[in-house]
Amino acid sequence: MHKIKQLFAAALLVGVAFAAQPASAASWLEMNFGLLRGPGYDGNVPGCDWGLYKIPRRFAQKEGRFWGSDARIDDFAETREIAFRPWGDKLIPRRYCEAKALVSSTEFGKQVWTKVYYSIGEDTGFAGITWGVTWCVVGMDRNLSYAPNCKQAKP
Repeated sequence: MHKIKQLFAAALLVGVAFAAQPASAASWLEMNFGLLRGPGYDGNVPGCDWGLYKIPRRFAQKEGRFWGSDARIDDFAETREIAFRPWGDKLIPRRYCEAKALVSSTEFGKQVWTKVYYSIGEDTGFAGITWGVTWCVVGMDRNLSYAPNCKQAKP
């Protein structure tokens, strides 16, 4: 038992010694070859029409998988940009858009026009190498991710 205590004390001393080392500055290679540049956004974000093709498939998938609904988006109209980079140039470039969506479901018994708010962000897609789309369909935000009434999906 005494040996275990000695080994533990020695390990603790070694850990404290390494933890007490000051952080080193950037090396010559890092400073001279731009390895610490950061993300380097260029602000090249496609227009609002680009994001529309992803939303219907993902919406139908979410409704069917999580809510047991057959709701789907059949059409879009009146697409427009709300804002581009509303919080300045230092943050992830995003284009905020809105459109009217024609949603159909047996729950409604008919087709209904509602708003959809979405944003297209630079480097927010698959593996951070493409554009990503986040969206909210007003009246269909069942888990209240962007509550109230998709307000949190807007800039």
